[in-house]
Amino acid sequence: MNLSKEIKTAIFALSGFGLFFIGFNYLKSNDVFVRDNIFYAVYDNAEGLMVGTPVTIQGFQVGTVDQVSLLPGNKDIVVRFRVEKEYGFSKNSIAKIYEAGLLGGKSLAVAPQFDGADLAQSGDTLQSAIAPGLSELVNDKLTPLQEKIESMITHADSVLIAFNTVLDPNTQLQLKSSIENLNASISNFRSIGETINNSLSENGQLLQTFDNLADLSADLSVVSSSLKEAKLDDTFEDLGSAVGNLSQILDRMEEGEGSLGKLITKDDLHLSLEQTNSQIQLLLEDMRLNPKRYVHFSLFGKKQVKYKPSDSQNE
Repeated sequence: MNLSKEIKTAIFALSGFGLFFIGFNYLKSNDVFVRDNIFYAVYDNAEGLMVGTPVTIQGFQVGTVDQVSLLPGNKDIVVRFRVEKEYGFSKNSIAKIYEAGLLGGKSLAVAPQFDGADLAQSGDTLQSAIAPGLSELVNDKLTPLQEKIESMITHADSVLIAFNTVLDPNTQLQLKSSIENLNASISNFRSIGETINNSLSENGQLLQTFDNLADLSADLSVVSSSLKEAKLDDTFEDLGSAVGNLSQILDRMEEGEGSLGKLITKDDLHLSLEQTNSQIQLLLEDMRLNPKRYVHFSLFGKKQVKYKPSDSQNE
């Protein structure tokens, strides 16, 4: 059967159109032989989302973005995307635009919900959300830091201006002089320290003195330990008891109790001693003046002469 040129031309044109349609949808990541569920999501900003962008669920690609269009009134943007029929999720699931990498580029992810609600059907409009990108997070963190840095710079400028105002030429000269005096004082302290070190290293007597002080401190420590070990408390208690007894004895002596108390408080013994002393004095004086009355010495014997009192005694 011979076909006319017109029929051949028509078959060739239809075949080319079909191949073009299949290739165009393939480039758009749409499989013309598979029917997917169509879903919609409305955003106030598409964030640069493009047709053909993969649609993922938990990082796994399940479809592609089919269309991005502006709603009437130029207020919101509607995104139509395809999801393979084998992946089901609740109609409360969220279609979220997120940043796919550091270099930019936006992707669409479905956050599936399994809350017991009805499954989303083809043609439903899902809830929408836009996840903050890396640049937005960086801006959120850097903006307060930038404000603080600017505030610090402003305060630093104020401090420098006030510092320059306070430090007039006269004050600068005084500050310079104070610093020079401080350096001189430090040098003097350094020389004093060197002199002390030299004295300690050269003067053996001073070192010997320090050694003696160390030995004395050790001896005192030993003595202190010995005194601590000695029962000084008992000794002091005995001494206190003895002092108390002595005080009682003195009180009794003052009251005239006992022989010693009577001797101290009464004058009888004193008077008797004075009388005895006077009589002894008279006796000794008489023996000196009249020794013959008391001593009789004779080779041939002699009668005793009767004692006659002297004139002084008669008187």
